[in-house]
Amino acid sequence: MNTKYSNPIITKVLDEQNQGSETRHKLFQELEKRLKRPIVTFYTSFTHPVLIEDRDADILEGILQKLDLSNGLVLVVSSPGGLGLSAERIANICRNYSKTNEYWAVVPSKAKSAATIICMGASKILMGPTSELGPIDPQIGVEKRERGLLNVLSVYNIVQSYDDLFARAVSEKGNLQPYMLQLSNYDDKEIAELRAGLELSKDIAVKLLRSGMMKGKSETQIKEKIKIFLIPEEVKTHGRPIYRARAKRCGLIVESKRLNETSWKLFYELHVRTNNFVSTQGAKCIESKDHSFYVPLPKEYKK
Repeated sequence: MNTKYSNPIITKVLDEQNQGSETRHKLFQELEKRLKRPIVTFYTSFTHPVLIEDRDADILEGILQKLDLSNGLVLVVSSPGGLGLSAERIANICRNYSKTNEYWAVVPSKAKSAATIICMGASKILMGPTSELGPIDPQIGVEKRERGLLNVLSVYNIVQSYDDLFARAVSEKGNLQPYMLQLSNYDDKEIAELRAGLELSKDIAVKLLRSGMMKGKSETQIKEKIKIFLIPEEVKTHGRPIYRARAKRCGLIVESKRLNETSWKLFYELHVRTNNFVSTQGAKCIESKDHSFYVPLPKEYKK
C-alpha cells in the first residue's frame, strides 16, 4: 500500500510545518475555480491569546484592495473572537470592496463570538456538520484576588445578578443590611458601561442582519430570532457551540456542506494548514492567493 497518499492531512501538515504560504497556494487556486470568487482567509489563533482588533481590519482591507472582486468575495473565518467594533468594521470592509456589495462566509471549524458577528454580515454562511458559531454576548476579564489570575465572566450575568439583587433589596420589608453589603461590591458606573456593551453587541448584529441576510425583518423580530446568540439563557455558557441546524432556525442563511464534498475537503485542508500555522508559527494570518500577512507570535510563546 502506498502510504504517501493515505496519511491524514494533519500528518502532511506537521511534516511541512516550517514552510510558508506556498503550501496553501494551490488550494486557493482550486477553490477559486470552483466558487468563481476570490478566497481570503481570516485566522486568529485559538492557541495564543490574541483578539480580533482594528489592525486586522486594516490588513484585510490592504489585501482586498489588490483583488478583482467583480464577482464578490469568499471569506474563510476561524477565530475565538475579539472586539465587536472591529468585527463590524471587517464586515463593512468586505461589503464595500465587493462589487456585488456582499460576501460569503465559510466556517470550516469554529468562528466564535466576534467572529460570529463577521459571519452575520455575510449574505450566506457555508457550514459543515461540525462547523461552530457561538454566542456574541460580551465577556469581561476580572482579576482574582489570589495569585493575580484572570477570571472571564459574562457581562450579561454580572448585570443580571446586580438587577436581581437590587430588586430583592427594594422589595425587602425587613433587614436591608445583607443586600447593602452585597450591592457595595458593584459600581453603578461600571454597571452602566456593561449595559452599554451588551446593547452595542446586539445593535451591531441586528444592523448587519437587517441590511443583509435578514433584510425586511424588523429590529424586534431579528432580536427574537437570534436570541440564542445574544443572551446565555439557552446555551448557558459563552463557549458552547451553535451548529448549523440551530443557526438556520434563527433565520441565518446557511448553506450546508457535506463532509465528502470535494470543495469542503479543500476548505478543510486549507483550514488544517492555516490553523496549524497560527498555532505554531504566527498568531494571526490573513491570506489570499497572492498575498499573505501574518502577525508573529509574542516572544514568550516562541520556542
